[in-house]
Amino acid sequence: MPVPAILLAEAPAADPNLELALKVLPALAVILLTAALCGRLANLVMQPRVVGEMVAGVLLGPTLLGAVFPGAQAALFPAEVRPVLYVLSTIGLTLYMFLVGAGMDHDARAPGELRKASVLAASGILSPLVPGAAAGLLLWDGLSRQDVGRMEFALFLGGALSLTAFPMLARILYERGLQNTRVGRIALLAASIDDAVAWCLLAALSAVHLGGGSGDTLRTIALAGAFAAVMLGVVAPLLRPLGRRVASTGRLGAGGVYVIVLVPLAAGWITDLIGVYSVFGGFVAGLAMPREPAFRAALHGRMMDVVSTLLLPVFFAFSGLNTQLGGIAGGPALLAFALILAVAFCGKYFGCSLATRALGFGWRESWAMGAMMNARGLMILIFINIGLAQGMITQELFSMLVLVAVLTTAGALPLYKLALPERHERTDVGSVESMAGQARTAA
Repeated sequence: MPVPAILLAEAPAADPNLELALKVLPALAVILLTAALCGRLANLVMQPRVVGEMVAGVLLGPTLLGAVFPGAQAALFPAEVRPVLYVLSTIGLTLYMFLVGAGMDHDARAPGELRKASVLAASGILSPLVPGAAAGLLLWDGLSRQDVGRMEFALFLGGALSLTAFPMLARILYERGLQNTRVGRIALLAASIDDAVAWCLLAALSAVHLGGGSGDTLRTIALAGAFAAVMLGVVAPLLRPLGRRVASTGRLGAGGVYVIVLVPLAAGWITDLIGVYSVFGGFVAGLAMPREPAFRAALHGRMMDVVSTLLLPVFFAFSGLNTQLGGIAGGPALLAFALILAVAFCGKYFGCSLATRALGFGWRESWAMGAMMNARGLMILIFINIGLAQGMITQELFSMLVLVAVLTTAGALPLYKLALPERHERTDVGSVESMAGQARTAA
């Protein structure tokens, strides 16, 4: 009896999109559960939740899960899932920094705040950059690749240590409600300048290492400046009617939601094309948003919970998947790590604290500022991942700098609380509001 032709036909091919979704969804579930657990544990030991989420990302990588249960990690994060996580993490970080920029209260700034932030930023760059570069010159023989010059290696190490974790700092300030205090706003502005300079330095080093010239670096800097000028000088006025409409109605309509999502994503895409990380595009887009309090409240009410709860943990996890802490072994490596850690901590902490004191702040505020600026977080991980991918540093140095990121970030909040307990935080907020009111009255 002949078999019906329909039975001989091949089974329909599986839907590749559905197969990918069935791989991405379990990965997201594990990331969120791990981030929630580690965030809770971080709170129990007097750390901000963001430190726990950063550690969660590292634990899901080859350092723990990949070492203890390699089969489970390979099944959870196969090669085809990682590009999806990268896209989600980039979107999350860009949107979060957009919300940080949009939430900054420009109208309440005290006179001379931008100048003070610039001075603090200069100290935050130079105080770790100079000794970090000196340490790089000393450690070049033992830690550098053979095809990397001594000065290039030294500048890379100094540049990495000069970073302040802008997203981490912003998250700490938002969790404590300090983003619009005098200390909080100056710290955010100074950290943004610090990181921008560090990324320009990385662009210059990449151009040199990959065979580019100084013209490419100058072009990147010029385009980044032009982008910021267009966003603040052209786009910001175009968005003001949206702010007035939200202020009068108290809500964001469907059209407004499209605008507030498209603007930061487009800005991040443009800065990526320029050669500057998309986080700065998102932040500048936030600065260009309308300043009405009702608009800021509606914007944060719509977006902050989704971005901070879903997308930022994906960013931490993706970075952790590229982090391997097994590169430090032996006495010479430990001594080199101790030197790098000492330079990183002392340079940033004491340099920023003394600069803040010289600007007229009290000692408590000054030590608190030094503690916050000393947090490096995953911005340094992004920086060194680029260096590793481009062959500018070894895996051993990469591992050392990962530990520097974790330790300096974990120490930021305890040192901050030691310098500025909660009763002094409340005093600081009150003084800022008073100073802002006096400035508006004088104007």
